[in-house]
Amino acid sequence: MTKPSLPELLHAAVSSVGGVERPGQVAMAEAVAEAIDAPSHLLVQAGTGTGKSLGYLVPALAHGERVVVATATLALQRQLVERDLPRTVDALHPLLRRRPDYAMLKGRSNYLCLHRLHEGMPQDEDDGLFDQFEAAAPTSRLGQDLLRMRDWADDTETGDRDDLTPGVSDRAWSQVSVSSRECLGATKCAYGAECFAELARERAKLAEVVVTNHALLAIDAIEGAPVLPQHEVLIVDEAHELVSRVTGVATGELTPGQVQRAVRRSAKLVNEKAADALQTASETFERVMELALPGRLEEVPEDLGYALMALRDAARTVISALGSTRDKSVQDEDVVRKQALASVESIHTVAERIANGSEWDVVWYERHDRFGASLRVAPLSVSGLLREKLFTDRSVVLTSATLKLGGDFNGVGASLGLAPEGTEGEDVPQWKGIDVGSPFDYRKQGILYVARHLATPGREGSRGDMMDELAELVEAAGGRTLGLFSSMRAAQAAAEELRGRLDAPILLQGEETLGELIKAFAADPKTCLFGTLSLWQGVDVPGPSSQLVVMDRIPFPRPDDPLMSARQKAVEEAGGNGFMAVAATHAALLMAQGAGRLVRASGDRGVVAVLDPRLANARYGSFLRASLPDFWYTTDRNTVRRSLAAIDATAVADGR
Repeated sequence: MTKPSLPELLHAAVSSVGGVERPGQVAMAEAVAEAIDAPSHLLVQAGTGTGKSLGYLVPALAHGERVVVATATLALQRQLVERDLPRTVDALHPLLRRRPDYAMLKGRSNYLCLHRLHEGMPQDEDDGLFDQFEAAAPTSRLGQDLLRMRDWADDTETGDRDDLTPGVSDRAWSQVSVSSRECLGATKCAYGAECFAELARERAKLAEVVVTNHALLAIDAIEGAPVLPQHEVLIVDEAHELVSRVTGVATGELTPGQVQRAVRRSAKLVNEKAADALQTASETFERVMELALPGRLEEVPEDLGYALMALRDAARTVISALGSTRDKSVQDEDVVRKQALASVESIHTVAERIANGSEWDVVWYERHDRFGASLRVAPLSVSGLLREKLFTDRSVVLTSATLKLGGDFNGVGASLGLAPEGTEGEDVPQWKGIDVGSPFDYRKQGILYVARHLATPGREGSRGDMMDELAELVEAAGGRTLGLFSSMRAAQAAAEELRGRLDAPILLQGEETLGELIKAFAADPKTCLFGTLSLWQGVDVPGPSSQLVVMDRIPFPRPDDPLMSARQKAVEEAGGNGFMAVAATHAALLMAQGAGRLVRASGDRGVVAVLDPRLANARYGSFLRASLPDFWYTTDRNTVRRSLAAIDATAVADGR
């Protein structure tokens, strides 16, 4: 039997999900197949509605080697494992003459720990373990969640937190889960044979397709100990998120509370001298942190340097002592020791990293009203790490609706450690970028309106003219507005102002869970939803509920953001344009994601309104506009009001 062609396979897969083949999807599948066969690397921009999941799954399954698919959001992971993969595998089985297995793999703390569930968890203040079920009042929310999880543990096949519905709070989940550092290991644990995390790993080892998240991909790359099985193809979906997720995994933090917990956990397990040294170092660190002012530390101050070296040395001593000292009063010593070791090792790692000082790290203080001061350290860039760890020994396909910024892929490519497209050279990963477009006719379906007549937004203060403009736009649209704001303060001010001016219900992020807010927003077309960053990327509401998407200002990083400003300065010192490479690229990515909230289906019509005249007037405005969908562009406020009123009237006439 001849080997089935890619068009045949794609047709079978698309038919199985009741879809229609689109030219962009076909072009994407062909480019992915070519990159896998070469092998080389590919960046694919595929607009909303392209069907990009099948665009990469079909050629990957046809190739027959193991593939890892890494995504940023839980929603896409679930869609792949519960919908796209089962249907695709069934559709391709008669043609491929095999049925590829697939599995989901997450970090250890995402799975229920049977040891912690049945044996209790170490507590900080006293020896041994305590029963969290006994400690929590059965009538409290925590107590009810714990009892529900105990029952769920008998029924679940995966132990995966995301399979528990309804979900539980982070606090409740922490009572029944462990980090990889706290885990005893399958060979030492009484429940090792039944361990949900270990079973997930075993399933992944046998699967042809492993679906995971960006964070686990980052851990696999950074920590040196492989968590993912060997694979020949890596597909990174929602790839616009990858750099920030990898940066997050590579960021270390120290707080006085964290150090005190480590002191309490290790005190009874080591000799008095080692315990006293860590306690003294903890108190010194706490005194330094009391005086900490938020901001970047270009150099580590002398008093902080001494405190960190004392912490590093005391932590090292405790780690050595934990291996030899025994306290007969401690129950289940292995578990208590493992948790103490995890706490102290974490402090040693971060204290040593900051004390040693690297030109490739950025160090800064943060201060929170609730949690006090923290000391943080993050890599100045993750591009070198990604180039070295991601683009060797396998084909990598990165895809998203927003990878082409300012008209090309080189900006995103540079953040991933890739030289400009077409650059030749030894040890230079070869890649190409392809934009397969979108099935939507953006110029007919949407308008990009820039309120050119408004005053340029300042850092502080109310924007009366912006509030007037926003109220008039929302009124013309008949509600139906998704408001994307650059800060929570701005979203709150706008919600408060418009609730006093308009009849339209205004929902505000933070006043209810995001899921409930989006459900309420979609249910009533007259409703508006205002919020910040997670709304810029996480809302999928096709139809008449979202016919006006408003951005209050260009979302540049805050000038006092330590990491972004350090990255910008580094580009400038290397002779580049720091503002364009960092701030403008950051803003372009967010604006492209935000504008993408408008047209989610072929029948959608509406307006993206940017209430920041710099998008029309500033030199960088053309770069930002080139990063957005190709909407019809205007700065005429009357034209936009008439268009919104007409779109609203059509929706009302249709009974929507």
